[in-house]
Amino acid sequence: MKTVILVRHGKSSWEYSVGDKDRPLLQRGIHDAGLVSDKFNEQSIAIDAAFSSPANRALHTSMIFMRQLYLPLVNFRVVNELYDFSGEYVLQFIKELNDDLNTVLIFGHNHAFTHIVNSLGNTYIENVPTGGLVHLEFDVDDWNSIIKGVTKLTIFPKQLR
Repeated sequence: MKTVILVRHGKSSWEYSVGDKDRPLLQRGIHDAGLVSDKFNEQSIAIDAAFSSPANRALHTSMIFMRQLYLPLVNFRVVNELYDFSGEYVLQFIKELNDDLNTVLIFGHNHAFTHIVNSLGNTYIENVPTGGLVHLEFDVDDWNSIIKGVTKLTIFPKQLR
């Protein structure tokens, strides 16, 4: 069984004159990441590894989750290919994961995540919102074999406010 949990970064700010990768989270994005990570923590799912896009907003979201879930940073890695908006590189990254890993947490961006959850999951989601989490399970033993899985859980900030 392989499990991927996709978390779209929290709501970010456009008010600073910085490049896209450097945009920070808004206070709402920080708050929402705390709400969603707390709710997800109730599931008691063991995470083998976590990966994040190098964008500031994804990294900040991932650090909130890592802290709230008590995940050791030794199991965390920043991956340049996760700074992807189409989903092509994210899907390739997932399919190339080490098969020793069974459950992974990935922090990144739309439209990539909405495309992936609709391609691989069994529940249509119009849009994975900022701060949103989607948990997908696949009845396979190796990542390269994932084709269609089951959407086990969605946690969106709006449901928790």
